[in-house]
Amino acid sequence: MNTEPSKPAFALRGMDHFTVITKDSAQTLAFYEMIGLSAGPRPPDIGGTGLWLYRGGKPILHVIHKNEMPSDAAGLLDHMAFRATGLHAAIAMLKSKGVPWRMRRLDDPFGVWQMFFKDPSGANVELDFDGHEPAPEGWSHGNGWGGG
Repeated sequence: MNTEPSKPAFALRGMDHFTVITKDSAQTLAFYEMIGLSAGPRPPDIGGTGLWLYRGGKPILHVIHKNEMPSDAAGLLDHMAFRATGLHAAIAMLKSKGVPWRMRRLDDPFGVWQMFFKDPSGANVELDFDGHEPAPEGWSHGNGWGGG
């Protein structure tokens, strides 16, 4: 009798991309360029208008342009998270752009700084920084610290 668990017929290899919907493609592109993504090739045969935004040669964020935002927005995706470096530079950049943000520090064993803010269409964005990066000026341990 074989007691080995059977292997699934398929296997996940990792996350491929996220998709957001926007009424303002130019504003959305500028926002995501601010955090290091850049526009790249988008297959012409997928229809509609939109953008594919890349990091490291990989399209990780798809943007779909709609003249009107759907009233039945999916709402199932709470947020998208990106690994990042340069916590202090990110704070300065968001402040300079007037983007409201909040952050928290997850203690060890996680050791992660988490920064949260919204894109121009309201999608939640998270940047995760190594917990060894120095604390921002004025930081005191707790949730919800932020500015903008």
